[in-house]
Amino acid sequence: MLFFKKENIKEATSRIVLIGFKFVLLHKVNGFRTVMINKNTTLKVTVKTFFGLENVLMEELQELGFSKLTKLNRAVQVEVSSWKDVYFLNLHLRCALSVLVEVASFDIKKEADLYQKCMQIDWTTYFTVDKTFAVKGAVFTEVFKHSQYPFLLVKDAIVDTFRKKEGNRPDVNVKSPQVLFDLHISGTKVTLSLNTSGAPLFQRGYREDTGEAPLNEVVAAALIRMSGWDKKTDFIDPFCGSGTILIEAALYASGLPSNIERQHYAFKNFRTFEPEVWDALWNEANLRVSSLPCRIIGSDRSAEMITKSRRNLRRLVIGRFVETSVQDFDEVRITSEGGVMITNPPYGERLEANTEELYKGIGDWMKQELKGFTCWIISSSEVGFKSVGLKPEKKFRLYNGELECSYRSYSIFEGSRKELIERT
Repeated sequence: MLFFKKENIKEATSRIVLIGFKFVLLHKVNGFRTVMINKNTTLKVTVKTFFGLENVLMEELQELGFSKLTKLNRAVQVEVSSWKDVYFLNLHLRCALSVLVEVASFDIKKEADLYQKCMQIDWTTYFTVDKTFAVKGAVFTEVFKHSQYPFLLVKDAIVDTFRKKEGNRPDVNVKSPQVLFDLHISGTKVTLSLNTSGAPLFQRGYREDTGEAPLNEVVAAALIRMSGWDKKTDFIDPFCGSGTILIEAALYASGLPSNIERQHYAFKNFRTFEPEVWDALWNEANLRVSSLPCRIIGSDRSAEMITKSRRNLRRLVIGRFVETSVQDFDEVRITSEGGVMITNPPYGERLEANTEELYKGIGDWMKQELKGFTCWIISSSEVGFKSVGLKPEKKFRLYNGELECSYRSYSIFEGSRKELIERT
């Protein structure tokens, strides 16, 4: 602890700034200002995800070795010990949209308080003047008359801080900023965070081609985890489209991070970025895959979609182990005795088929070909689900982007379910 000369301070105040990777607590009390630097101070991180995937994300964080977790709405809060952990989360999380590191948290009573509080933060410690930035987030408060005004106040504080300290200002780029700050206001509570991911983490870097209604990669990864697939039995998708579910399943089975092909992360633009730490983490990922512990099989009636799927698969080292074919779902024959099916059937976007007829056909095919399988269907068509002709064992309400969907499981038994229960 370092003691500085007595100052004329009427009341005790405190603030936190970031210097390098160390948090510095500036605390004024009883006329003395003390500076305490703690190398082991934890970082408060908020990991965002889609609605309905919070529990899946918590399980994934626990598997990765993180224990201090708090479930939030569309997010999970976690304490980490270093920025290396932040890099690790960005690389390895499959079910996350973004990783936010808290910068400051405070209360306000009136509009002017936000700018005044933000001017107490040394924004120049986070990035250099040659980087572009933006401020985005969510505002739920009656303090401000206009919902966009808080973002302008924070932006102005950042610009004014740079002008004051460096005589120059950074440019704002709303569409593709190099540094992105997240502002969240709930009532009078303000939280400011650094978005260390930048673009959403579903932008994996492996996708070249998509269909008309592609499944989000983060959602696909979550569906696989929710299915309970053991990564040993067969995995199939008879409506594979451009291959998102197949690719996420192959990455999951191989142990490769889903973001192994992604190159852009906002943390690389921070003043405190340590490239050697990031390079070591990336090099630790298992890039040598000689086989998969299971069969992953995809098909689609569209030759064009299978071509797109194969192009996407070719970008990954695991792509050559995934089997794809041009077939209608009811032409697919399965020889194994069990496994998992996860699929996102069309309901008007891609196939011009009667929804009831299509989903009835899916149910009949599942009963004939997938004995011993657990079958999962994600769809926004309630008419389709009713036409499957099977009672779901589980139901989850999820979103694929803005589209509300239901995710349902069906266990396919040899004979009737009643007979199976009696035998066991």
